[in-house]
Amino acid sequence: MLRKNVLGLSLLLIFSPIKANNIQQEMSKKNEQNHVTKSVILAAGLGTRFLPLTKSIPKEMLPILNKPAMQYIVEEGLGAGITNFLMITSSSKYAIANYFDFDRGLEAYLSEKNKREMISSVDNILGKSHFTYIRQPKPLGTGHAVLMAKHCIDKEYFAIILPDDLFFGDTNLLESMIAVSKKENASVIAVQEVPMEKVSSYGVVKVKKQISSNVFEISQLVEKPKQEDAPSNMAIVGRYVLSHKIFDSIEKIKPGRTGELQLTDAIMHMMQQGERILVYKLDGNRYDTGNPLGWIKAVIGISLKDPYYGPKVRKFIADIVK
Repeated sequence: MLRKNVLGLSLLLIFSPIKANNIQQEMSKKNEQNHVTKSVILAAGLGTRFLPLTKSIPKEMLPILNKPAMQYIVEEGLGAGITNFLMITSSSKYAIANYFDFDRGLEAYLSEKNKREMISSVDNILGKSHFTYIRQPKPLGTGHAVLMAKHCIDKEYFAIILPDDLFFGDTNLLESMIAVSKKENASVIAVQEVPMEKVSSYGVVKVKKQISSNVFEISQLVEKPKQEDAPSNMAIVGRYVLSHKIFDSIEKIKPGRTGELQLTDAIMHMMQQGERILVYKLDGNRYDTGNPLGWIKAVIGISLKDPYYGPKVRKFIADIVK
């Protein structure tokens, strides 16, 4: 799709320069309005906590009701004004690309049976989005995965999504973060308050000053600290809006003891070079679908809020816990 669009624009530039200029102006205005139009989605993980299932099915494609987790991620991005999704995947994740593509045979069958609405949510995504798939050859850390998308990002802010984390609240988390980034001209990281006994499982931030009720400027990030060493209980969760400067920082940091380049280390380096880093403390529910228990909680939690499934699931739970 990207190639077709690029080719189409080239033809317009040759044969209809006035129309092409209008298109470029419209695209520029849209980009200025949205501030962020690209998202890097890190989906190259091996999913070892779901083995043996993930030998053939990417964990990002596990169903939550009748949609895979990845569809919720893309819909969140679209709701925040993002239209270009850069998927960092591995050789076993072809199911993601197949899902976000047209299936002429299935479409014809459903149209014949007057059931095309069964895939209308995917049709809606395909009509608004561009997908680029970039393979990470080896699992060399979150920083390395982000670096794989460097050639697709201009001098702009862009979003990074870790698809294990699903967020549900009254507002679109990513949209709120982008608004803060635009207003403050700064990079923004999502955080959530966690119990102190769990901080060792997260990257944790040190607050420099409070800007609003849920926006803070930070002075430090600490990766998986001991409880007694943690500067706060604000844990980094899977949403970022970062400056393009992050790529320079990734290229300058050294791998950790596991040989991986970590995004947290690169953000800390970028901050030391003068980039303002803010955190946005989220409201609402977060589900970690990267492990079986978290996935089960997501399925139950989201089912209970569904107008059709909610009453049935509540009755089922009531029946089995008697």
